Amino acid sequence: MPELPDVEGFRRVLARHAAGKRITDVTTLDAGVLRGVTARRLRDTLTGRRFGEPRRLGKWLIAPLADHPETVVLHFGMTGSLRWETGDRERHDRVIFAFDDGELRYRDMRKLQGLRLAADDAELDRLLADTGPDALAVGQDRFAELLGRRRQLKPLLTDQSVLGGLGNLLVDEILWRARLNPHTPAADLDRAAADALYREMRTVLRAAVQAERVPPRKSWLTGRRDEPAGSCPRCGATLEHGRAGGRGTVWCPRCQPG
Repeated sequence: MPELPDVEGFRRVLARHAAGKRITDVTTLDAGVLRGVTARRLRDTLTGRRFGEPRRLGKWLIAPLADHPETVVLHFGMTGSLRWETGDRERHDRVIFAFDDGELRYRDMRKLQGLRLAADDAELDRLLADTGPDALAVGQDRFAELLGRRRQLKPLLTDQSVLGGLGNLLVDEILWRARLNPHTPAADLDRAAADALYREMRTVLRAAVQAERVPPRKSWLTGRRDEPAGSCPRCGATLEHGRAGGRGTVWCPRCQPG
């Protein structure tokens, strides 16, 4: 599932290969990924124009058009990606942005989210209004404020309306590093624990953004979580698998006691 580091990687793909270049055509191969816009309107609006500098908010990729009020907004759901390709198309390519030297392809197997076209900044603001501050940009004081609620840590940190960008893999990794049980009420953390959690989040995000994914390293919880009898990379205890707030969750019972 694409999380903040993956979407930051997609942003870099767009910035590196497509921003500033003239869009020669837009082909929608599957309108099932379009949200609130028709294939014809998308093509008519974008053809002949250029993408400006893209940005990201949580799991949203925001691609404004240069010298034009409309903005393409992409969400990648569970299986989406954005690729720069010059070869044959794949079966799950859904929308193709063509350029003179290649194609930017929105690819998505399950089509749970998709592509939107915001008419102006006001519509863009309404679309993103329910997204909390970006996890990579949020300040330490603001982060501590967000934790002051009677909700378990795992469902709170994965709630995109509270904090944008964190998903299952990232939150499990961050909580493991901070030695916090995912079921712990967030409001039970004192300021020292909240600050320690913030530092671990920053460390994990910086490394994951560099890799443009949550890296499955054996020294990370992420690298052990899918093993049938996965063990904690820190203490060797057998990892626990359960649910927190309805989400599949992995933690170490020794390092993260409840």
